[in-house]
Amino acid sequence: MPDNRSQCTVAEVALITGAARRIGGEIARQLHRAGFTIALHYHTSVDQAQTLADELCRERSDSCHLFQADLESTTAVRQLAEDVLKRYDGLSLLVNNASDFSRALIDHCTEAQFDRLLDCNLKGPYFLIQTLLPGLRRSSGCIVNILDIHVQRPLRHFSAYCAAKAGLDSLTRGLALELGPEVRVNGIAPGAILWPDSDENYDEATRQKILANTPLKRKGEPADIARTVQFLACDAPFITGDIITVDGGWSLAN
Repeated sequence: MPDNRSQCTVAEVALITGAARRIGGEIARQLHRAGFTIALHYHTSVDQAQTLADELCRERSDSCHLFQADLESTTAVRQLAEDVLKRYDGLSLLVNNASDFSRALIDHCTEAQFDRLLDCNLKGPYFLIQTLLPGLRRSSGCIVNILDIHVQRPLRHFSAYCAAKAGLDSLTRGLALELGPEVRVNGIAPGAILWPDSDENYDEATRQKILANTPLKRKGEPADIARTVQFLACDAPFITGDIITVDGGWSLAN
């Protein structure tokens, strides 16, 4: 992506973490339609990752490749980056999408729980970026970090998660200063897009309250995030250090 130009071609490669399913899977599909070759990272969702890779390769031969790694391990993170750089000549786009959204009350949160949230949501992305920098610089690429609206409005009982995402928010802005003009760095802060896999903290009453307090009176779709990623990657060559909120207006009303 020389000079951070506003176009996408089949010569460009995007690494998306946590891309086997949910929002990550939709980001992979959207960028693939835009012409990217997809480096699809997954941790444990091997069947879903393979199914998605097969789907994308049926649409365009040899256009998606799988990379497995545990982002809580710095060694595994560095190996992931090295494997990607070995496989491709350069890297046009890194999407740090993988996330651990876990409830952790301060009264009972263990050091292991805290470390897991910090590793996946902040430390992993940091060292992934660090190791991928040669490829990103070579391609004049960009980074998109998936954040959370609760960076600014912390969610009760999720203080450790919110702190980790707040760190990634700060890292996004700091690296935009540090890596410009070679690499652009932006973030997206989603609101209610997909409900968590577990209903423990989001029962029907809670969900309805969130939607009632959202000006657009509905939740978003994974495609809303995927299209915003594509915009930042392909159509925003003069945007860096910005966080785009995609929450149907919830942040304004709460």
